[in-house]
Amino acid sequence: MPIKKDDKGNRWVEMETLVPGTPEQVWEAIATGAGNAAWFTKATIEEHVGGTLRFDMGSDMVSSGEVTVWEPPHRFGYVETEWMPGAPAIATEVTITAHSGNKCVLRMVHSLFSSSDDWDDQMEGFEGGWPGFFAVLRIYLSRFAGMPGASVRLMRGAKGDHRELFERLMDKLNLLGANVGDRRTLPPEPEALSGVVDEVQQTQVQRYVLMVLDEPGPGIALIGTYEMQEVVTLSGVIFFYGDDAAARAAASEPRWQAWLEATFADYEQARSPCMPEVPSAAS
Repeated sequence: MPIKKDDKGNRWVEMETLVPGTPEQVWEAIATGAGNAAWFTKATIEEHVGGTLRFDMGSDMVSSGEVTVWEPPHRFGYVETEWMPGAPAIATEVTITAHSGNKCVLRMVHSLFSSSDDWDDQMEGFEGGWPGFFAVLRIYLSRFAGMPGASVRLMRGAKGDHRELFERLMDKLNLLGANVGDRRTLPPEPEALSGVVDEVQQTQVQRYVLMVLDEPGPGIALIGTYEMQEVVTLSGVIFFYGDDAAARAAASEPRWQAWLEATFADYEQARSPCMPEVPSAAS
C-alpha cells in the first residue's frame, strides 16, 4: 500500500498479514526481545509503558526508543527517536486480533511525526521490507514457536545492476533458478546449510529466496537483494533454533560476512540510504 497522508500532511504506512497461533503466541513473538530474535532481529524490550527498547540490526545499525502502548496480548506500540540521524521520530503500533482456524490478524502501522516528504523513501523501505520478515514469522509460529532462536544478519551495499548482483549471489549459493518446493544445499563456504525453498520473490525493488532449513539443524534463511536510490543491498538473515542456536549463530556470522565481502569485492561498496549507520552515541 502507498504512503498515506492526513489533511495536515502527516505520513504513515500500514501493513496487515495473517499468521498462525493464538494471540498470546503472536504477542510473545512481537513484543518481547527473545521473540523478536527468533524471526526479526536482536532486540531488548522492557515490557511496560515507558520501557526502553532497542533493535540491533547488525553493521552498527541500532534503533532505540520507548514503549508507548502495552496491552497484552492485543496492542503494542513504541516510538523510535534514533532510527535515522536527523529524522523525526517514528511511531509504530501493532494490533493482534484473533481469527478463525487458530490464526491471528497482525496489523502494523508506522507513523512519521512530520509532514515533509524527505523521508518517503525510508517509509517505503519499511513497507517493502516487512513482507519477507512476515513470511519468516509465519514459518516460525507454525514450526518453531517457543524454541530459542538466534540469527546471523549480513549486509553489504554495492553499486551495480540489481539483477546481475542478485543472480551472482544466488549462483554462488547454489540458489540460482530456485523454485518453491526445491531442495537445495548451500556450498561449504560459507556454510553447507540444507533445506526446502518456501518462497521466491522478484520485483524491480526486491528479490529474495526464503528457505526452511533442516540440516545440520532447524532454521530459516532469507537471502536476497533490494535496491534504493541506485544502491543495491546484498542481505541475508539466517535464523537458528534450538538450545544451541546462539552458539551456532556466533560461529556462523563471521564466516558469512567474510564470504560476502570477498565474493563482491570487485563491486564498489556503498551504504543503502534506507539503512544508514547510526552514530555510536545511540548505542
